Amino acid sequence: LAARSTGGLNNINGSSSAADSNDLRAKLVLLGDSGVGKSCIVLRFVRGQFDPTSKVTVGASFLSQTLALEDSTIVKFEIWDTAGQERYAALAPLYYRGAAAAVVVYDITSPESFKKAQYWVKELQKHGSPGIVMVLVGNKADLHESRSVPSQGGTRVCREEQHVIHGDVSKNI
Repeated sequence: LAARSTGGLNNINGSSSAADSNDLRAKLVLLGDSGVGKSCIVLRFVRGQFDPTSKVTVGASFLSQTLALEDSTIVKFEIWDTAGQERYAALAPLYYRGAAAAVVVYDITSPESFKKAQYWVKELQKHGSPGIVMVLVGNKADLHESRSVPSQGGTRVCREEQHVIHGDVSKNI
C-alpha cells in the first residue's frame, strides 16, 4: 500500500487514481490499563453494543469498522485492542507501530489508570508514527459519583502534550 501524506492513512487498494483516492485505511490502536474498558469502547464503535460480561483481552484483539464520511471518503479502521495487563506491555509497540490514531483509555474512578494513560501518551509521542492522532478518553463517565480523576486532568494533559484530544465516555454514550 502506498503511504499517503496524512501519516498512517493508506489507500485501501493501493491505487493512486482519483476515483480511489477517497478510500482510506487507518490503523487504530487502543492502549490503557486492564479493566478501563478498551474492549467495551471498541465493541460500541464496531457493533453498537455494550457487553457487561466482556472478558479480559489476552494479547490483543483485531476488529475493523468502515465509515463513510460526508465528503464521500470511505475510511476502513483496522482496530487493535491491546491487553492492559503489565505482562503484555512489551508487546504494545508492535501494535501501535504504523498506527494513524491511538485511543488511550483511563477509568475516571482510577487515578492509577490515569497515570498509566499519561505514560502511554508519552510513549506514543516518542515511538509512534509521526503525526499520529491521539485521543485521551476518560471512560466510565456514568460512574460520575465515584469519579476520582477530574476532567481537568485530561484537559491539562492535552495542554501539556501536543496533538492530544480529550473526552469522557460511558456505556451510555
